[in-house]
Amino acid sequence: ADIPVIPDLEEVQEEDLAMQVAAPPSVQVNRVLTYHDLDKDLMKYAAFQTLDGEVDLKLLTRVLAPEHELREDDVSWDWDHVFTDVSSELVTEWDLGQSERED
Repeated sequence: ADIPVIPDLEEVQEEDLAMQVAAPPSVQVNRVLTYHDLDKDLMKYAAFQTLDGEVDLKLLTRVLAPEHELREDDVSWDWDHVFTDVSSELVTEWDLGQSERED
């Protein structure tokens, strides 16, 4: 009556998975700097005024566009609409090229 039985592989795998608990993910949250913070740091630290200690970035930092000029509203794209616009522009350009060749 006490004969040992070798378990099937499927039974062992099911038991192992049932007894295991997944470890929670470890996520390192880094603060993302805003444009304003980057602008302040750029002007504040002399280290950002040169690249590799050789390339002077002062001229570049003077002509960089401010954040409010770079902001754009989010626009959703519809594949059919974009495809139609691009197709019509290509056809228009092709027609202009054909008419110039005929002239």
